[in-house]
Formats: sequence, C-alpha cells, structure tokens
Amino acid sequence: MRSVDDTLKSLSEELASVETALAEPDVASDLTRLRDLSRRHKELAEIDAAWQSLQRAREDLSGAREMFNESAGDDREQWRDEINKAEEEIAELEQRIERLLLPRDPNEGRNVIVEIRGAEGGEEANLFASDLAEMYRRYAAIRGWKLEVVEERASEQGGIDEATFLIKGDDAWARLEQEAGVHRVQRVPTTEAKGRVHTSSATVSVLPEAEEVDVDIEANDLKIDVYRSSGPGGQSVNTTDSAVRITHLPTGIVVSMQDEKSQIQNRAKAMIVLRSRLLKAAQDAQASEQGDLKRSQLGGGGRSEKIRTYNFKENRVTDHRINLTLYDLEATLGGQLDPYVDALLSDKRARQLAESDGR
Repeated sequence: MRSVDDTLKSLSEELASVETALAEPDVASDLTRLRDLSRRHKELAEIDAAWQSLQRAREDLSGAREMFNESAGDDREQWRDEINKAEEEIAELEQRIERLLLPRDPNEGRNVIVEIRGAEGGEEANLFASDLAEMYRRYAAIRGWKLEVVEERASEQGGIDEATFLIKGDDAWARLEQEAGVHRVQRVPTTEAKGRVHTSSATVSVLPEAEEVDVDIEANDLKIDVYRSSGPGGQSVNTTDSAVRITHLPTGIVVSMQDEKSQIQNRAKAMIVLRSRLLKAAQDAQASEQGDLKRSQLGGGGRSEKIRTYNFKENRVTDHRINLTLYDLEATLGGQLDPYVDALLSDKRARQLAESDGR
C-alpha cells in the first residue's frame, strides 16, 4: 500500500514538472493551459511547503531524542520540552497535510455570482431578499472582497425582486458556496396590522464565475432580444431599448439584464451570468453521472426546504444543516457570517475525511 510520504514525494516531483512547464515560452499564449498550470502550481506548492516543514520537524524530533538520551539533569528536561514541542508540530502538520490531500473543489479560487430572489411570502419575501442582499454586501466588505452589482431590480414596496452580485476574492467560493439554498424569515411584516408573525422565504443561488475558456458558446445557439427597461410596477425607466434577454437555445437557460443604460453593457453582464449558469449545469451533469449529484441548491423555494431560519422575535438564527443556533440576529444580518461559515466548512472537512477513511 502506498504511504503518505510516497504520495507527497510524487506531488513534489509533479510540482517541479509544473514549474518547468510554466517556464516554457509558449505557455503564455495558451490561456487555458496557463490557467490550469497556475492553479495546479498553487495547490502543489502549498502541499509541498507543508511536507518540507514536516520533514524538518521530524529531523528536529530525532535530534532532540538523541540529545535527551545523552543528557542528564536540567539538560535532560530541556530536551524533553523540545521533544514535546516537535511532536506537537508534527501532529499539526500531519493534520494539515491530511486536509490538503483531500479532493480539491474544481471551483476553488474562482470568483462567485450570487443571485438572490424573493420566494414564498409575497412582498415580505422581497423585503427579506433585500435584507439578505445587504447582509452579503457587508460580509464581502468584512472579508475584503470586491463586490460588483450585476443587476438589482426593486420591488414595489422597497424590497428586491432579484439581485445579482459578482464577488471577487480568492476564498469567495469556498466561503459562500454553502450559502446557496432557501433562507426563511419569521417576523411581523410592516404590512401586518394585527402584529402576527409571518413566515416567508428567499432563495440564494451561488455560481462559480465562468471564464470564456471554460464554456464554449456558439453564436447560433443564442437568441438575443432587446427591449425597454422597466422598474417596479412595470413603469418604463428608460426611453431606449437597452435591456437584453439572452436565451441559450440548447439548454433553455434565459438571462435578462436591464441594470445598465447601455445595451452593450447589459449584454456583457448577461453573458457573464449565462456562462456561469452553463458551467454549473455542466458540473452538475458530470456529478450526476458519477452518482454524486445532490438535490438542487434551491429546491422549489418552499419554506419547508430551508437551510437557515432568521427569527426576529427570538433574536435567533438557526442553520438547520449543522444544528447551529446563535442569538445574535442583528450581527448576522450585519454581515457577521463567519461563525456559520466556519462551522459549515469544519463539518464539510469532517465528512470528507470520514469518506476518505472509509474508502
């Protein structure tokens, strides 16, 4: 059976090979190959650095044990401390390497497209969708990510029918991937005269941003319509046909964009979203063939399919996937999502390790 050290040695040799390939003159002109090599280099360099540290820690442990056996009195106790220190470092590095050797998410390092929509609950759902949009804006600011509004359509009473953000950051996908799903809110709506608590929901979709080299789109596969932009209630907000609707005929995926005054800008933004939806659809199809496809991120948008509940009366937020409840609603809606995200990432790694050990 192949040992972990054999695997690490093989990956170190692969790292050297990747570095050689990156130095080849023709790589810069092949954007797909350059991207793939660069991503692989980043993965391998992190693993190799941890392995080099592990080898040094093992040498330190061996040396400390040798000195311990040759010493006496206070010197012996000093070397005992060095042994304990080296053993702790080795244990930490072995755990880190174990995590690094887990299968990498193919979307790791990608930028993210977040789509937020009101689901069940009428205008209250749209108002809650607006709260979620603001929550992710603030979370992006806290994490130091760059957030660009792709589209944001207001509803009649100050909520949003739909918001689409492009979020740029090295760890954006890893930290936002599990935000996808149905978010449920329990509160007294501003339109409720009798003070009764209502339950509504909004959906969050998280897509990896696709680059042009990821998805090949034929011009003949697109049906492009232009029309006049409209605001809440259907009123016209633009006197020119600047809004764009793109239909991808083979899949039936439709993307509409009207946030910009320029038809060219709306078309460019629509293509960004279309490529990302096609990439996600292709990844889901591949996962389905492998027997690993989970149910759709959003289900039907129903309240019973919720991943997280925001209860205003109890100042409570509950993530139902990991049974985590925190009584700090204001901070959560203010963008303090790390307690949930960190717990979800830990749970995901634990499940991956369990699956790895079971194979």
